[in-house]
Amino acid sequence: MKRLDTYWYSRSFIVLLLLPLSWFFRIITILRRLLYRIGLLRTHRLPVPVIIVGNINVGGTGKSPLVIWLAEFLKNEGYLPGIISRGYGGNSDIWPQQVVEGSNVEVVGEEGVMIYQRSQCPMVVGPDRVAAARSLLKYTDCDVIISDDGLQHYALARDIEIAVIDGIRRFGNGHFLPAGPLRESRKRLNEVDLIVVNGTAGLNEYRMKLVSDKIQNCKDSSISCDLSDFKQEEIHAVAAIGHPKRFFNELKKSGLKVIEHSFRDHYFFKLEDISFNDGKAVLMTEKDAVKCKMFAESHHWFVPVDAKLDERFGQRLLALLERKINRG
Repeated sequence: MKRLDTYWYSRSFIVLLLLPLSWFFRIITILRRLLYRIGLLRTHRLPVPVIIVGNINVGGTGKSPLVIWLAEFLKNEGYLPGIISRGYGGNSDIWPQQVVEGSNVEVVGEEGVMIYQRSQCPMVVGPDRVAAARSLLKYTDCDVIISDDGLQHYALARDIEIAVIDGIRRFGNGHFLPAGPLRESRKRLNEVDLIVVNGTAGLNEYRMKLVSDKIQNCKDSSISCDLSDFKQEEIHAVAAIGHPKRFFNELKKSGLKVIEHSFRDHYFFKLEDISFNDGKAVLMTEKDAVKCKMFAESHHWFVPVDAKLDERFGQRLLALLERKINRG
């Protein structure tokens, strides 16, 4: 059975059947935003600047690598960033949850663990981003908050909005959920401060390139090698992310012969899911690897990615941030 999102990027009568639900979703979205604007739903402002990194459509666009880049960039500029995220996939009964070294991925979610390990910034996760942000401020001395996703979480006031777009898929068929991938209208992009495109950027957009030259062993991350070492070798690739095809295609561009294994986003792997009993190497994303570390074997590898952005993007971000701080 095809995943629903496959219909969003092709012509299909399934989309026509879903259009009434799509119109209803759009009306609800507009009404909800209106309620925040007129004050019937409350927006909470924090004493430190808040940077939202999100998108107007569902599916993987590369937000997490950008969040990690932002954290490292702001630290280098003398700031003390903290990070909040929804904690999707976590099954905790108590929220918010602080992410620390050794946090259980099944409790706080794989994105929180992966972002914390890479950024080494204080991080709190939870469905209520206002509560998560307040917890972060209570227990840390961070002076700027980065929200991983949450563009539509209007209860949290924001000072800078960054929208991330998939440069290849863009906005699919242009319809709202569930007939298409949109959470909000494309006009919403006129309101954000910065637009980052994972791929080829257009006018008033900043290009982000994801670089993945090295791979690391899932069982022992101190062991690494070049992705080119697997060139012309047939490997298994597994992915439980918003856009698995992008991961598979990047491996193919590196000269690997890929046997694709796609899972639903945030799927929690079991050993049998990544065991193929043929001696071939198994490659996965870094986000998936944090869920497999406890049972991974020596032939399991993950591909860490680093975001690369135009210098102009960093300069513009600092200007916006300094303007906010000076206005108080």
